[in-house]
Amino acid sequence: MGKLVEFRIVICVLFVLSKWGVQSFELDPFLSRNSSSDVSFLESMSHLESVYGVAAAAVPPDALMVGLTLVQGAAAKRAVCLDGTLPGYHLHRGFGTGANSWLIQLEGGGWCNNLRSCIYRKTTHRGSSTLFEKQIPFTGILSNKPEENPDFFNWNRIKIRYCDGASFAGDSEDKATGLQFRGQRIWLAAIEDLMSKGMRNANQALLSGCSAGGLASILHCDEFRSLFPGSTQVKCLSDAGLFMDAADVSGGHTMRSFFAGVVNLQGVKANLLSTCTSKLDPTSCFFPQNLIASIQTPLFILNAAYDSWQVQESLAPPTADPQGNWHDCKLNNERCSSSQIQVLQDFRNHMLSAVRDFSASRQNGLFLNSCFAHCQSERQDTWFADDSPIINNKPIALAVGDWYFDRASVKAIDCAYPCDSSCHNLLPLMLLLR
Repeated sequence: MGKLVEFRIVICVLFVLSKWGVQSFELDPFLSRNSSSDVSFLESMSHLESVYGVAAAAVPPDALMVGLTLVQGAAAKRAVCLDGTLPGYHLHRGFGTGANSWLIQLEGGGWCNNLRSCIYRKTTHRGSSTLFEKQIPFTGILSNKPEENPDFFNWNRIKIRYCDGASFAGDSEDKATGLQFRGQRIWLAAIEDLMSKGMRNANQALLSGCSAGGLASILHCDEFRSLFPGSTQVKCLSDAGLFMDAADVSGGHTMRSFFAGVVNLQGVKANLLSTCTSKLDPTSCFFPQNLIASIQTPLFILNAAYDSWQVQESLAPPTADPQGNWHDCKLNNERCSSSQIQVLQDFRNHMLSAVRDFSASRQNGLFLNSCFAHCQSERQDTWFADDSPIINNKPIALAVGDWYFDRASVKAIDCAYPCDSSCHNLLPLMLLLR
């Protein structure tokens, strides 16, 4: 590891230590002090990266910084964040051959499933635009440098900020608390604003997203396609959005119970795919495994088979592991026992089964690597770098590009752990300090 990267990791570590202390390695420091299950899914990519000490190493020192645009007029449409503030996005204009191509990246950051967790969320940058960063770095799939982002560097690239808590899919309110659950309206208002700025004339468009944004890119994929004429090439990419309806280590269904709260509280049902809700209950239709085979628009699924967030908070959450038997394994996959490895392999097999019918379609793409990672398209070191993760000698950026531009069929499934030495596994804070 280079000295610059080491230095940047140390700076990140010192920031985390100074701000939160080192009492817990929960993904969200708030959660380490509030362990009840109703707030245990306030997942945030910024918290995930900060606690694991990788954010600084993942952002190149010369990364493009892009300013915030608030969607004026959104309030009149009730397209507002949890606290009633205007939604926003970051836009960097395309140039040259990419001037008429558009890439939308939907920000991730978990969900809130009841009033308590949503009230907390609206006091963070996941629920109020008053707390949005005024500038954010564009790296990975958002980079403007061809050596970092060979196929999309000169497109119009946009990150739509996430401030609703239901993967841009809710539409309701709670008058007593003043909470606004308007994810669907935020999505529509942002897209309408971008259409007025030239996106309606796009000859190429890609809807993408990471984590909760990756789920949103699946939920809105066909809707996005319908906004353009048939002559526009429109495709979708979901990064770390394949959240599984899987049993946790106690035999319970932590993720299903949580998603049920999100769907019911935020009025998500009306905005779910009718092809699914005509057959299954609304909660089931919030799980990608029940949606992906029926998406008509070409879709690419990028996911780690041992998704680090799902292992931490869905497969072996503290509520399902009260004795802490999974503590060391979750901190470092190399500390997992043989029986725990088998549980992880079963989880991977469940994921492989979920994408079987999806991957049979010629138009779809797949990149499932055997890493302990989460969100690989926005990080420069995992998207496209000299030592990026690869399957069959192809990094993620080239796999996505080959699929989007129809240069090759991409159905890349990695061999099972521990075969892949190219992985960038997320490591906990203390291991990086050693």
